[in-house]
Amino acid sequence: MSEVTGQSLKLASISVRGIVQGVGFRPFVYGLAVEHNLKGWVCNTSEDVKIEVEGEAQAIEQFKLELAIKAPPLAHIENITIGYHPPRGYKKFEIRHSQAQEGKYQLISPDIATCRACLGELLNSEDRRYRYPFTNCTNCGPRFTIIEDMPYDRPKTTMRHFRMCPQCQAEYDNPLDRRFHAQPNACPKCGPQVELLDNQGYAVSTSDAIAAASQLLKAGKIVAIKGLGGFLLACDATNDTVVKALRQRKKRPSKPFAIMVATVDEAKKHCYVSPEEENLLASPQSPIVLTRWREDSSVARQVAPNLRFLGIMLPYTPLHHILLRDTGLPLVMTSGNLSEEPIARDNDEALRRLSGIADYFLVHNRDIYSRYDDSVAIVERGTSQLVRRARSYAPYPIRLPFEARQVLGCGAEEKNTFCLTKDNYAFVSQHIGDMENMETLEHFDSTISLYKRLFHIEPEIVVHDFHPDYPATKYARELGESGMKLVPVQHHHAHIASCMVDNGLESPVIGVAFDGTGLGADGNIWGGEFLVADYSSFNRAGHLEYLPLPGGEAAIKRPYRTAIGYILTLLGEDALDAVIASPDFIGAKQSGLASIAQVSEVEIEVIKRQIERKINSPLTSSMGRLFDAISALLSIRGEIDYEGQAAVELEMAAYSSVIARPVPSKARELDEAISDTQESYPYQVVEDKGIRIVHLKDILSSVIEELRQGVSRGRISVKFHNTVARMTNEMCHLIAGEIGISQVALSGGVFQNRLLLRKTVSLLEGSGLRVFTHRQVPCNDGGISLGQAIIANFAV
Repeated sequence: MSEVTGQSLKLASISVRGIVQGVGFRPFVYGLAVEHNLKGWVCNTSEDVKIEVEGEAQAIEQFKLELAIKAPPLAHIENITIGYHPPRGYKKFEIRHSQAQEGKYQLISPDIATCRACLGELLNSEDRRYRYPFTNCTNCGPRFTIIEDMPYDRPKTTMRHFRMCPQCQAEYDNPLDRRFHAQPNACPKCGPQVELLDNQGYAVSTSDAIAAASQLLKAGKIVAIKGLGGFLLACDATNDTVVKALRQRKKRPSKPFAIMVATVDEAKKHCYVSPEEENLLASPQSPIVLTRWREDSSVARQVAPNLRFLGIMLPYTPLHHILLRDTGLPLVMTSGNLSEEPIARDNDEALRRLSGIADYFLVHNRDIYSRYDDSVAIVERGTSQLVRRARSYAPYPIRLPFEARQVLGCGAEEKNTFCLTKDNYAFVSQHIGDMENMETLEHFDSTISLYKRLFHIEPEIVVHDFHPDYPATKYARELGESGMKLVPVQHHHAHIASCMVDNGLESPVIGVAFDGTGLGADGNIWGGEFLVADYSSFNRAGHLEYLPLPGGEAAIKRPYRTAIGYILTLLGEDALDAVIASPDFIGAKQSGLASIAQVSEVEIEVIKRQIERKINSPLTSSMGRLFDAISALLSIRGEIDYEGQAAVELEMAAYSSVIARPVPSKARELDEAISDTQESYPYQVVEDKGIRIVHLKDILSSVIEELRQGVSRGRISVKFHNTVARMTNEMCHLIAGEIGISQVALSGGVFQNRLLLRKTVSLLEGSGLRVFTHRQVPCNDGGISLGQAIIANFAV
């Protein structure tokens, strides 16, 4: 790039890459050029935003500087390249029509929550967009969910069916208007409209569909609401009866729901909201944020049974804002589906699939092109971490520290995402879901096709998990039969690689991968792993000892089987008989708690035979299963309704051990009190053939003994969490001292446990190790596809 000095007339050709389409970037460039008296043009292409500016050299230099530092808030500039040429004699500055380029691609903005300016219009009774539920501008509104192809122009979106009225067209054409070239621009005269239907699909006669829906919600009805990326099921979150009805109809007995409230102040009536959580709630991304639930909240406990954390979000569309203000209530907002199905997208599909759940449907005629669940996040140690990556985050890519090949990572069985790599980017899809049914597989396949088209990716390599029966593995193998190179990647190696690339790491790490299930290189089920890993390979440096999982999948759904299997294997039949006969377990049984004492003698005999004869009793080193076993042993959760429930409720028991009813001023002290508790249980680390194995007998016997002594379940839970954190710290230090690596990457779904994560990080950092956790992608199986794709880039 040549330098320009002096005041001579020059021309600069500029290319800007990143998220610079659909975010008001061209209007911003126009205004900046006019401000500096520059002539030329700006246009979108399939690859970038191209700019030519002609004028005085000093003005061009100032323009170049401000282009980066004053960009619109939703723009994300990856890089700017500039070349200088002789002037062409431009007479004005203009926005030119977009240019499609064969084989080129552009980054795409996710959908963004309603901005303050649009909200002001929405609530202003004098404004022409008063109560108009599709109000948007270049700073907010739908993006990815309405895009069919690139470049991002109205004819290539689902808004192509709506012709702008003269007023909207004037805004669209005015370079000084914030709706200048806003592709979804609309108003009540020319844009999409809402309609209220009963659950048979018949229109409800009303002059204001949203107001009528609000009255129905206040009356205790369940309403399916068409949102940005699909339908949500809504009801009054303070009404225990309707929440129970929603659970029954949705076939979701106890998995927590999220709620939506009108403002941050309303959120604080129901949760203890830290400044960092407040910022995340009110951010343009507006995810569901898991926050500490206040004991004095009016939200029905059925919303999140047995939990002390509540998923809460603010309205992110104009329709939501109107509903929340009309009802004056916190509303349950949960995915419009039966459990584990994809979210319903189209009006007809919603009526077909949800008519047995919803009493009414609030629909509209703006089509959704891409399904899009709500994102879920936590704030830990002042930093946001995604638990589910979807709305407002996907399809924004992860920046890679290397040039990538075109690879498809097919992801895991649960919490599936896929990942496509190209150039310096990894495009991790929105949350697809659990690969349990044909509808999810179709969603998976169609979304892969969309990403390939939008980003011009034709994978040469396809990656799959070791497990041969996963639908994603079968999908990959079908692609392999058509000529693509197949690369199998071990589940926990993928977890660690995902955390590494999430943090931009390039050198090897000690990887701690704690989760429930992942097929290991030896054919056993792994999940309590200490790996020495980089992107190309890994060595298994340590793990929890192998124990049987009697019944396999049955033990995962009924943790009491895991607990019984562990007791029988580690302590023997006499110990199990003593446990079942102990006063604590008899009392638990009489109280109706989920105790292993409830298990029939017949089933116990079946479990014994399965273990003795090694019938359907796979060996596992899983940390997730250890949490399950302790939860069942403490009579906290013997059977589960959703993945991770036993472990989650074990964590909740730890919080109850310190203070039962925290008041606002004590919320932070509660965390500190638990974190400061250092008591733990003994365990043994034994080296076998160069691999350190953690033996669990002493932990199990200590827990049983304390139960006999009447120690509270909450205190035992705290001590167990301390033990796992201390064990992790000791194992990492043993490995670090041996191989000289000081970086530790924590991954796997068990690290969604905030108490465990906090304690583990504190110990590791306190002893001099550098710790890396997930930020942009989940630590659970939602991040597996990223790790798979990255490993394949180095393996081939």
